[in-house]
Amino acid sequence: MNTADLTRWNTELRTQSPLAIVRWAVAQAGGRAVVSTNFRPYEAAILHVATQVQPDIPVLWVDHGYNRPATYVHAEVLRTRLGLNLKPFLPRLTPAHRDALHGPIPTTEDEAGLKQFSALMKLEPFQRGMRELAPTVWITALRQVQNPSRAGLDIVSLDGNFGALKVSPFFYATDADLEAYLAAHQLPNERDYFDPAKADEKRECGLHAAWGGTAASAAVGSGV
Repeated sequence: MNTADLTRWNTELRTQSPLAIVRWAVAQAGGRAVVSTNFRPYEAAILHVATQVQPDIPVLWVDHGYNRPATYVHAEVLRTRLGLNLKPFLPRLTPAHRDALHGPIPTTEDEAGLKQFSALMKLEPFQRGMRELAPTVWITALRQVQNPSRAGLDIVSLDGNFGALKVSPFFYATDADLEAYLAAHQLPNERDYFDPAKADEKRECGLHAAWGGTAASAAVGSGV
């Protein structure tokens, strides 16, 4: 795989439906595709389309323990409704343990604290999950409109942090597109979601940023 392959694939897939893109992705995976989720708004769409193609596809979920009650209820509704092959990975520290050692969840004024929080509670368990599931293809709900740092990405990219081909079938979808998808398939949404590793929708938690791989490895090295 090289830059020319990525360019060709993105050009070809740009006009395809999310369902067709997932079919393509699963065909590339050699039986080793995963889809990740955090059960945020509109995540039902990626989970629905992925399970339409491969009903038993592993669903990697980092449950950092700080989700709001509505998010946990939503996760259970989707798990039952879609028959999700859910693979939860938890941090090595419980929320109470982390808070006792490091204090409350950092705010956007504390960038270093947020990165440390993300490394301990999100990136390390995600890296552990990717290592255990060992996917060749990682299907994500990544979208270009979510924050400015994603403007340079595309439907297909090679992920440097986790060594997989990353495929984002809804990359160019708008909120209106996803509202329509959920309505068409009578899927629930979750609007009370909050990601403490971001603290702001325009920030990156590290999963899709270059610093995330280093931060996750540092968390492992810290022994927590």
